[in-house]
Amino acid sequence: MTIINKVWAVYFSPTGTTRKIAFATGRGLSRALKSDFEEYDFTLPKARVQALHFSPTDLVVLGTPVYAGRVPNVLLPYLNSIEGNEALAIPIVLFGNRNYDDALIELRDILEKDGFHTLAAGAFVGEHSFSRILAKNRPDAQDMDIVSEFVQQIVAKLHGSTDSPKHPIPVSGMPFPYRAYYSPRDRQGNPVDIRKVKPLTNDRCNDCKLCAKVCPMGSISFDNVREFTGICIKCGACIKKCPKQAKYYEDAGYLYHQHELEEELTRRAENMLFV
Repeated sequence: MTIINKVWAVYFSPTGTTRKIAFATGRGLSRALKSDFEEYDFTLPKARVQALHFSPTDLVVLGTPVYAGRVPNVLLPYLNSIEGNEALAIPIVLFGNRNYDDALIELRDILEKDGFHTLAAGAFVGEHSFSRILAKNRPDAQDMDIVSEFVQQIVAKLHGSTDSPKHPIPVSGMPFPYRAYYSPRDRQGNPVDIRKVKPLTNDRCNDCKLCAKVCPMGSISFDNVREFTGICIKCGACIKKCPKQAKYYEDAGYLYHQHELEEELTRRAENMLFV
């Protein structure tokens, strides 16, 4: 069996859904393998200042959400800076009940280029960042049972192998060059561009500053939480974590896209495992 001294859960998780899957997978593997465990959350800007470095006896579960069918492009510089050094890796993506498109194959390729050997991979469903309805409360208990199955399959694969994988784990998706980022369209088929849309703040705000603290781009001003000093990636952190429900959107294009997703994607999307 391949020697694993430490299992890592490494993730970008503004609303906690990606963290839930990455942590459970990593913790489950560390217990099954009787290895040390450590988690690293690179959601906030200060955690993305210095690159991570791993060793050949590490197993890294690395998770990101899916934005527009791909790995969030704001994360690419940081992800490309990580040094795998022949460690094993398990790429995981979280998608909001629509589809993960090419996000998983893209994340797998990034990790392989970083010097990891990808052992397994998974695409899991989490509550959509735009909505409290779409995939509500997922990952739920049923999803976590699938995580347990995932861990068991990975452990069995490790027990049956003495060497690092010689090829990247096969996953679904289009090989590079990947498909374009998913673009919503209105009823006439015209693109709906919400890239520059930002949340507004209502009178329920008590200036607790939590939204500024949780913004993964560091874009909400601490001096005036109604102002943005940088980009908004529509991650949902400031909206879903606000104790006063003071953040909201009123942009017509954003609301159209949100309601379209909620109305059309009522089925329970399935998780996908690759081992």
